[in-house]
Amino acid sequence: MCRPAQQQTMQVTINSKVETLDGDMSVADLLARRKIEPIRVAVEINEDLVPRKTFAERMIRDGDRIEIVTFVGGG
Repeated sequence: MCRPAQQQTMQVTINSKVETLDGDMSVADLLARRKIEPIRVAVEINEDLVPRKTFAERMIRDGDRIEIVTFVGGG
């Protein structure tokens, strides 16, 4: 009998807050779950800027320190 794979969790820090995430997740997945438009943010993981064009490929790993900075327009 085949058992379904157990979903793994990982603990990360997002904007200085420790959070638990379920399963494998890319930066694009994280932003989508939070309803954040990728074009309006910069993302840094472990003090390295993640290029926007790699959001879908850059996987989040257990222990990552993530900073999401939203651009605010105005004048």
